[in-house]
Amino acid sequence: MTKLALFAAPALAIALSACATVPTSPVVDSDRDILSRDALVPFNQPVWVSNALIATPTGLIEDSRCPENARCIHAGRAVVETRLDGIGWRQTVELELGKPYTVRGETVMLATVQPENQADRQTPMADYRFAYE
Repeated sequence: MTKLALFAAPALAIALSACATVPTSPVVDSDRDILSRDALVPFNQPVWVSNALIATPTGLIEDSRCPENARCIHAGRAVVETRLDGIGWRQTVELELGKPYTVRGETVMLATVQPENQADRQTPMADYRFAYE
């Protein structure tokens, strides 16, 4: 290896590392606007949870909540697949209604799932709305 090659490789690595940038806002690749905090959002609609965290519901894993017009022994639960976008990172998690989840110093909770289940009908996926805190 020549002296030039020994010098050029580290210099090139340093120069290329200077080109890397770290985003200063959450990573989001949606063409939709990000809704403000406390908004009820449908699937695939991003919403601000905090100044550094955006949540996007992407799928319904489970909705076994007790219908509002029925008597149940077990309250059931709702679990929603949610994409979390932070400053320079992205993670997809399963959030259960009412249970906080902490990632990278940020805590998020699926606070609301609407509409309530009904004993006499199945809720269409397009009717679901979610709120995060």
